[in-house]
Formats: sequence, structure tokens, C-alpha cells
Amino acid sequence: MSVQTKTLNNNIEMPELGYGVFRVEEGQELVDAVKTAIKKGYRSIDTAAIYGNEESVGRGVNQAIEEGLVTRDELFITSKVWNDGLSYDETIQAYETSLSKLGLEYLDLYLIHWPGDNKYQEPWKALEALYKENRVRSIGVSNFQVNHLEDLRKNFEITPVINQIEFHPRLTQLEVRTYCEEHNIQVEAWSPLMAGELLNNETISAIA
Repeated sequence: MSVQTKTLNNNIEMPELGYGVFRVEEGQELVDAVKTAIKKGYRSIDTAAIYGNEESVGRGVNQAIEEGLVTRDELFITSKVWNDGLSYDETIQAYETSLSKLGLEYLDLYLIHWPGDNKYQEPWKALEALYKENRVRSIGVSNFQVNHLEDLRKNFEITPVINQIEFHPRLTQLEVRTYCEEHNIQVEAWSPLMAGELLNNETISAIA
């Protein structure tokens, strides 16, 4: 399949369609699934520390590279730090741990997984440092609302490139999407098919 991209606010190109691995357990099945996704044309692979499957994702990615299916530069790999009031140093260590599990030298995108009861300031400072040191190509957030995004824009140096939110016909998130559009923050949908439930919707099925 052809790879269509979006240009993020730091001029990095990101594939529009990504392969997510939420709820998929570590193991050979996931390794094979990632390789198959790459064979079929996916170039954006999305995981997270809390998913507990970064090692298998990394094995799939690296095997695909070793077998000549794709080069590292052609891939866009995302992971996320599970923010539960982490300190600056703990966030840096979380990034190092994710890299080690994935077997990669860098990530294309690193996200704060959720605002964590408004305890995202220290993690964001850490992500800014990683970005400035060229250890990650892009930084962003997930599950942030307008007040969280406004705080980052007003009080920190770097605006997130992405806000990854649950977004589908039954949850349109108009307010946060409008804010992101006004401030050049790309919205990325997670669960765009409602974990497959949307395919059983009579109206959607009729349109399809």
C-alpha cells in the first residue's frame, strides 16, 4: 500500500496510518504480526511501556530490517511513558528502558501516555531534553485535554507534535480537536474503530 504522510509541526513526516499493538501479549505471535504488517506496507508502529510488549515489537521490527523488508529510516516507531507522577530522571530512565527493550537506537515519537492527575510537567521537561539532545525525533502527548495542552504551550519551550486521543464517530472530541487544529498539534486517533465494535454499527455498515 502507498504510504501517505502528515507533516508534524517540527517538519517530520509521519505516516497517516499506523499499526497499534494495544492488548497484544509478548510472544512470537506479535513478532510475526509486526513483520506481516510491515510486509503489507505499514510503516508506523505504535506501542507503549504499559502494554508490556515492547520486546516483541522490537524483535519484529529488527527482523524485518535484517531480512531486507524495510530500512530503519523508512519506519516510524512510537512508544509512550506511563506517567504516574514520574520525576525528570525517572522519565529519562523510562525512555532508556523502552529503547533497550525495543532494541533500537532512537524513537521517532515518544509520548506522555496520560496527564496523570496533572503530574506531567517533570516528564515533559525530560522529553524536551531528549528532543534537544537529538535522542528522539519528535515528542508529544496522549489523552491530554485543552487545559493540559494550554499549560504546555504557555509554560514550556516545545509544543507537542501530536495529541493521541480516543476518536471515532461515537466520541468526536470536538473541543480538543479544534484546539489542536488552531495550534498546529496533530490529532492521532486511538481506537478509531472502537476496538472493532464500530463495524457492527448498522449505520456505518450501511454507509460502507
